[in-house]
Amino acid sequence: MEVNGARIVYQNDWFLLSGSVVTTWIVMAVITLLCIFLTRNLKVHATSRRQIIAEFLVKSANNLVRANMGERFSSYAPLAASVLAISVCCSLSSLLGAFPPTGDLSTTLGWALVIFTLITYWKIKSGGIGKYLKGYLDPIPVMLPINIIGEVMTPVSMAFRHYGNIASGMIISMLVYSALAGLSATVLGAIPGVAGKILSGVPIFQVGIPAILSIYFDLFSSGIQAFIFCTLMMVNIKLAAEG
Repeated sequence: MEVNGARIVYQNDWFLLSGSVVTTWIVMAVITLLCIFLTRNLKVHATSRRQIIAEFLVKSANNLVRANMGERFSSYAPLAASVLAISVCCSLSSLLGAFPPTGDLSTTLGWALVIFTLITYWKIKSGGIGKYLKGYLDPIPVMLPINIIGEVMTPVSMAFRHYGNIASGMIISMLVYSALAGLSATVLGAIPGVAGKILSGVPIFQVGIPAILSIYFDLFSSGIQAFIFCTLMMVNIKLAAEG
């Protein structure tokens, strides 16, 4: 049985554990262990490759946040780095044969709701609860339903954008893979005699072409979508703080 495309690992009347949840926790554990490994026995001046890599990653995260949010939000670098890292790693888990959690809408929607909470917090902090609630009535009170929908669409659009791109890549790859198997059977099956019957079961056209698709969907697209998701988070938080 599956839910949102992810196979159910365990289920009872009160609890459901899907493959995307298991993979997400594995990814978080791997990232945590990697961080512990890179930050052990740090020196004032980098003398090991581990520390050089760790310092490079920290500087990159700080520069990314400063470029998109400004110095005021430099403390958000760990959050931005975490979102970017877990998003990329979850998407790349498909290379190991696991169901990518980013291909499960519940995963990306959960992330988006956490970010939406931060956006709402900064809106209230920057202008107060009164200004925040009054914003739903701008420019005229009759716009209340439209403004509510617009506010809710922020996490929804972020979640569906990330999920849609990863899920569509999975679907396209599976369709092409199946089509190549059919093409192999048709072409090789046309060979007369026993040889055709034997070779028709060899999916020769599945060699090479799926790997090219994997480079785009699993590597390039995964990185791009993670970066876009992280950038949207930073920009929306900054706009909310500026009122």
